[in-house]
Amino acid sequence: MNARAPKEAVIKMYARREAIHPREVKGRFATLRWACVWLTQALFYGLPWLSMHGRQAVLFDLGARKFHLFGLVLWPQDFIYLAGLLIICAYGLFLVTAVAGRVWCGYACPQTVYTEIFLWIERRIEGDRSARIRLDRQPWTAQKVARRTAKHLAWGAVALWTGFTFVGYFTPIRALGDAVAHLGLGPWETFWVLFYSFATYGNAGWMREQVCKYMCPYARFQSAMFDHDTLIVSYDGARGEPRRAARDGTRGDCIDCSLCVQVCPTGIDIRNGLQYECIGCAACVDACDTVMDKVGKPQGLIRYATENALAGRWNPKQIRARLLRPRTIGYGIVLLLMAAGMSTALALRTPLKLDVIRDRGSMGREVDGGRIENVYRLQLMNTGEREHLFRIRVAGIPTATVVDEDVVELAGASARAVPVRVRVDHGAAHTGSNALAFAVAAEDDPVLHVTEKAVFIVPR
Repeated sequence: MNARAPKEAVIKMYARREAIHPREVKGRFATLRWACVWLTQALFYGLPWLSMHGRQAVLFDLGARKFHLFGLVLWPQDFIYLAGLLIICAYGLFLVTAVAGRVWCGYACPQTVYTEIFLWIERRIEGDRSARIRLDRQPWTAQKVARRTAKHLAWGAVALWTGFTFVGYFTPIRALGDAVAHLGLGPWETFWVLFYSFATYGNAGWMREQVCKYMCPYARFQSAMFDHDTLIVSYDGARGEPRRAARDGTRGDCIDCSLCVQVCPTGIDIRNGLQYECIGCAACVDACDTVMDKVGKPQGLIRYATENALAGRWNPKQIRARLLRPRTIGYGIVLLLMAAGMSTALALRTPLKLDVIRDRGSMGREVDGGRIENVYRLQLMNTGEREHLFRIRVAGIPTATVVDEDVVELAGASARAVPVRVRVDHGAAHTGSNALAFAVAAEDDPVLHVTEKAVFIVPR
């Protein structure tokens, strides 16, 4: 028997990625997307250069363990406020998603914003969609090398400026700029500038839709926040089908031009229904409306709609009436309560913190005149931006006085350890542990005060 051995078969688990070259589109949603690009980037690139009280207005100073937010100084002890802010942002995203789907992804997500910027650069250097596809298929010539080099240099410049700005939120950006100009950038700043620049360049220039489809977790759990009344980019199949003339001569409004696919940044066909790859950017809506205008059909074959609206042929007023429903009301109430609680906590927050640590090396000692002395260390934190003179007082035990200087000068957004000796007359306190309280108040602002409990030890 001369049987041949079977050949080995290679089974690929992942399909090779096909490059997506989105077609440029104009329309109301494209204008809105670019407005979001300008707004978000003006905030991102501009905020580090704003100053308040002689400091950078927004600075997360990890080295000094202080966060400056428009005159508000947060210390590690105030981490609860940052956690609360993140939770509020998360609930805000849940509410927006329940109402209008992935509009965050389509208009304001950094991945979408920088992809739009990089695509704009690509179109200006390599041409429109057809020209870019032809350039991909051409052999490497001097012209192709020149165009690709120019594109990547422009991408690199935007990425580097983005990385520099990002690090400028953690290191004072003016000092960072001076260090770059004099080639004195430290190793950590250098690493993070290059790291964030590389991430921007790679995600927006090369990976693009792969980030949205495979790396972003939001695409996977968005279905938990969707329901049949969530606004999504939808194709009206009842109106659009059949795309070609049927045997009875009927034909839908869709002319099968595939422009909705060509403009999609993730390369999907919205006519196949809701897909997790759809980021809700509405580029297909602009493209389809343009085609409908040209063929004399009403706009809205592809539009923002809900599943219930498409099934029931609802008008816009009926759709808006379902925006307020138990799910969105619940998200809204929780969001309002959390925002109110956060605002109240910040409004009532005293920009002065006091920690009292008693000297454990001295349990209490007798000094001249038979008086009893205890030694403490007061850790004072001025979390405001103004400098103050603080007076230290003690209460709780008759005749208790502060021996050392009881007035301390403390600059804005600074901390200071102050050694304090407290003396009590003989017989004014009982043997053992006695309750004592330190009160610290600003001389120029009586409202700014804080009290902290302590213990005074009288030896046997």
